[in-house]
Amino acid sequence: MKERLAGAIKQCMKTTAIEKITVQQIVEVCGTTRQTFYRYFQDKYDLINRYFEMLLLESFAQMGKGATIYEGLVKKFRFIKQEQEFFKKAFKLDEQNCLKEYDFHLILQFYTDRIRERTGKPLEEDMQFLLEMYCQGSIYMTVKWVMEGMKASPEELSGHLIGAVPEKLARLFKTLGLIEN
Repeated sequence: MKERLAGAIKQCMKTTAIEKITVQQIVEVCGTTRQTFYRYFQDKYDLINRYFEMLLLESFAQMGKGATIYEGLVKKFRFIKQEQEFFKKAFKLDEQNCLKEYDFHLILQFYTDRIRERTGKPLEEDMQFLLEMYCQGSIYMTVKWVMEGMKASPEELSGHLIGAVPEKLARLFKTLGLIEN
């Protein structure tokens, strides 16, 4: 049902600005009820966030299983490129449940978990700062890439983002096998 609702909002976004889409429109396109919608989601922004979360979990699932951050980023950006219209509209939002903020928290948590799993300890304060700064910059550049028409390939953008990892954080990522030496 969650996937059907995500498909319905994507369909609505083809003709209607996100802020003007109603839950009623979403459920009509999906062929379900408002009650069913609210069983799964708080509002349309929660639906967008959950859809994006599914994307992130899918694109980063390979990391930590032999795949590198670069490979996970390429997969993520290929998916975003396939769903360009959805993400262009979704990234324009400046609401409380903003996708950019949601993306930041998911990615930060993902990296934090990978580091903790491989080191057995939490991040030190300076590394936490570097990771947060890197994640914020990464999100900003992803949004810019989407909004400016995705001129760079997913591989090029991924390479740029890996190249932008702060040196101290890059050393840790290399030690943990998250980026190549």
